[in-house]
Amino acid sequence: MSDFVSEFWNIYVTLIVVGSILFCVILLIVQGKATFTPGKTMGHVWDGDLEEYNNPMPKWWSWLFVITVVFAFAYLALYPGLGTFKGVLGWTSAGQHKAEVEKVDAAVKPLFDKYMQMDVKAVAADKTAMEMGKRLYMTYCVQCHGADARGAKGFPNLTDGDWLYGGEPEKIVESIAAGRMGVMPPHAQLGADTIKDLAAFVRSLSGLPADSVRVAKGKEAFASAGCVGCHSPAGTGMQALGAPNLTDKVWLYGSSEATIIETITSGRQNKMPAWKEFLGDAKVHLLAAYVYSLSQGAK
Repeated sequence: MSDFVSEFWNIYVTLIVVGSILFCVILLIVQGKATFTPGKTMGHVWDGDLEEYNNPMPKWWSWLFVITVVFAFAYLALYPGLGTFKGVLGWTSAGQHKAEVEKVDAAVKPLFDKYMQMDVKAVAADKTAMEMGKRLYMTYCVQCHGADARGAKGFPNLTDGDWLYGGEPEKIVESIAAGRMGVMPPHAQLGADTIKDLAAFVRSLSGLPADSVRVAKGKEAFASAGCVGCHSPAGTGMQALGAPNLTDKVWLYGSSEATIIETITSGRQNKMPAWKEFLGDAKVHLLAAYVYSLSQGAK
């Protein structure tokens, strides 16, 4: 009930619950006082031979209602169910979840502590650790980076050797723990023609076909428009800023002219959430080792 600030909802829920139980009680009382004539029909016939008889409710059915009422009152006395009343036992779903998490954490803590004492590269070479890391990855990372860790449009491939912020173990730990906020500012003010020149130049940097005249103009615009400040004069990027290398064949959003024009014109914003508070240092360390291991075959 913490999501509802008005006392009305406390009363509303209580009335609904108590009213439902009282309805069962009233039904039992009414049935107990009613007069029945077993074997006598009520004169209602369906489908030719389906008749309604004036028979009492079966005993097992009546007892089922009695058991329901007794169980309901006992349950509501012990557990939360009447608005803000917490029940005699003080049970909460959040409390039970916390207890279960603490129980599991206590069981696996020695193992996590063991790997926490090892450096990331050593953990990455441990088969058992990598099985644990993979399970962590499949739980928390697969939604963005894919089951095969090859990413998708806007989500980096973790299996290659290309890293926006660096692929060293400490950088991977930093990325997972603190998250990243990648921002490519929009440059619509440059005008459509200049942006098309820039797109041609950017494509040429990685060996993609482009109009030579526009490439020459784009090279000048690349320097004058301030692109070198993030991507460096050679277009090789800057990991300190998370600015991508434009000279390789790795594209986060796509390498088509239209996509590059869209990126330059409108900019890009990409957020990697921080996981330290949720997972804790030990799990981040193990997960970083797994991510590190994914790209080692690419070197």
